[in-house]
Amino acid sequence: MKSHHSSLLRGLWLPFTFLSAACLAAEPPAALMFNTVEADRILSKLQVFPTDNPWNTDISKWPTLPNSRQMIDAIGARKPLAFNLDMGFVIVPAAQKKVPVRLLQYPDESDPGPFPIPENAPIECWPMDGRALEVAQQAKENGDRHVIVVDPAARRLYELYQGRKTNDGWDCSCAAVFDLSSNKLRPEGWTSSDAAGLPIFPAVVRFDEVERGLVRHAMRFTVRNSRRAYVHPATHFASTKTDPNLPRMGERFRLRADFDLSGFSPHVVAILRGLQTYGMFVADNGGDWRISIAPDQRIKGLDELRRITGADFEVVVDSAATAK
Repeated sequence: MKSHHSSLLRGLWLPFTFLSAACLAAEPPAALMFNTVEADRILSKLQVFPTDNPWNTDISKWPTLPNSRQMIDAIGARKPLAFNLDMGFVIVPAAQKKVPVRLLQYPDESDPGPFPIPENAPIECWPMDGRALEVAQQAKENGDRHVIVVDPAARRLYELYQGRKTNDGWDCSCAAVFDLSSNKLRPEGWTSSDAAGLPIFPAVVRFDEVERGLVRHAMRFTVRNSRRAYVHPATHFASTKTDPNLPRMGERFRLRADFDLSGFSPHVVAILRGLQTYGMFVADNGGDWRISIAPDQRIKGLDELRRITGADFEVVVDSAATAK
């Protein structure tokens, strides 16, 4: 499944009402783009998965994998940390109309629709690709073309792989729905919009969190060569290679605690602190050491990330995680 699944580079002000304490999020009055002040306010109140979920677990004290150094070398110890400004998303109200989506490639590993996809749903790499949204939605290129829709009122996440809007509606290769109030994983062996079977939205670096000084969740990154294996919370592999020094899907990496954060700008420090505390998961095949950041021009200083190299990371062990 998706052995060549790669990650590509790539205002409305209305009052809102707070929901129950269990949700801690506001419902938008209409579909809101990720790069707006209104979206920031809603996201700052949204609990993405329970606090004991792997995405929200502090791994700063976890032990390292015995072959951590060899795995770092296999990816590239001297290669710089890179980033893709790729994963935009849209926040929808509870009343957002649900539309059918035609599943073209992996229907047996997809969740059934319909899905609350609004007219302004962004496609991966937009708007950094310079295209009009309508052009990006309908373009024919064979990229990952992720579509990410967040319903904060229902605490549901909808993600499409290779989403495309046609004259007859939306098509995609794979569709996944995640309950943001639950720790439930995808079924064993199932992919998602990401090759690893992981959700994308919980991993994306957003403006509202770098502004607060800490990315409080694990991030996602890609590697050129992965192993034919996975470890939870991943549920799917995307390789035929069996070298034990190659990372599995779901392998978790952590920025070393002794890495000096001085000299970095505030938004980058927020990312690096998150990498030291929550780490990052191998989520897909693609360029080495590439993390996903929302294509939000308000996020500053990202070129500084290139000062970090693979050698600044270590691979950690989750003794409770199931490996396949």
